[in-house]
Amino acid sequence: MIKVGIIGCGFMGGMHAACYKALESLGVKVTAVADNRRESAEKLAASTGAKAYGSCMELIENADVDVVDICLPTDMHVSHAVAAMRRGKNVFIEKPICLKENEMEEILRVEKETGAKVQVGQVIRFWKEYVWLKEVKESGVYGRFLSGTFTRASSRPTWAIDDWYANLPRSGGVTDMHVHDTDYIRYLLGEPDRVQSQAYRDDKGGMRQIFTLFGYGRNVGVSVEACMDYPASFPFNGAYRVKFEKAAAVYDHGVLTVYPEEGEPFHPELAEECQSGSDVGGNISSLGGYYNELKYFVEWLKGEHTGTVASVAEAVRSVQLVQREIQAAGGLIA
Repeated sequence: MIKVGIIGCGFMGGMHAACYKALESLGVKVTAVADNRRESAEKLAASTGAKAYGSCMELIENADVDVVDICLPTDMHVSHAVAAMRRGKNVFIEKPICLKENEMEEILRVEKETGAKVQVGQVIRFWKEYVWLKEVKESGVYGRFLSGTFTRASSRPTWAIDDWYANLPRSGGVTDMHVHDTDYIRYLLGEPDRVQSQAYRDDKGGMRQIFTLFGYGRNVGVSVEACMDYPASFPFNGAYRVKFEKAAAVYDHGVLTVYPEEGEPFHPELAEECQSGSDVGGNISSLGGYYNELKYFVEWLKGEHTGTVASVAEAVRSVQLVQREIQAAGGLIA
């Protein structure tokens, strides 16, 4: 049995707990949970049967677990990941992995020193519509990739404890959302040759929305936009529109449609998403890519593959590219 300790018992901690519950047949179980707000840990413990800890570091130091799953604010990721790795634990760590260059260097160094298995929650690499797009691009079934537009937008994340998302140095602001698409574009196309960015800012100069153009050679361009500053009534949407030589693929408001050069538009058949008996909250109607990425992680822990899809090194390079965009747009706080 692979024993998991979840640290951070907010929305994402609850989502991960629901995923591990759905994966129990693979031999994995949440046996410990922790939050520096003990009442949050006790609430998640009550629904999982896990032991509750009132301190995240206490769980790392004392809990009998094989894995520490880190669902904390971004600025707390590396210190807890390093502590877990040095205790001989494997680690799952939410995105963005971190924001500071010295932290990037530290986590890469400690991962190498300890030999820990560490996966980062770049979940879009595991989301079925994006998995499909990657497979179609790699297969060449519709010819060369010509252009793409990727967007991700939501209301303000007021559900965060202590409103930590609003603290730009802690959260990276729009980085938290934008790293999804920047990471996926790197996964799909590699590193861009050129980066151009523009930002919308609040009245204090804080970046709230970013627009970027990535160039790939002379003839391939990609635009990407992210904003998590819309009114509370605004529905979340992650979308893309991609043009190949022989078709266009559009994913919008949960619907994927292919428009071939010849024939009628159609909706590709995709695997059913894993459903949950739990109220996971947020904008999520199923466990979706969260289930898929944690299944991949568990299978890696069991030795079934090499775990290369969402590595620490890949996550670091994606944050570095986002930072390159932010600097091109004048900095996170102008």
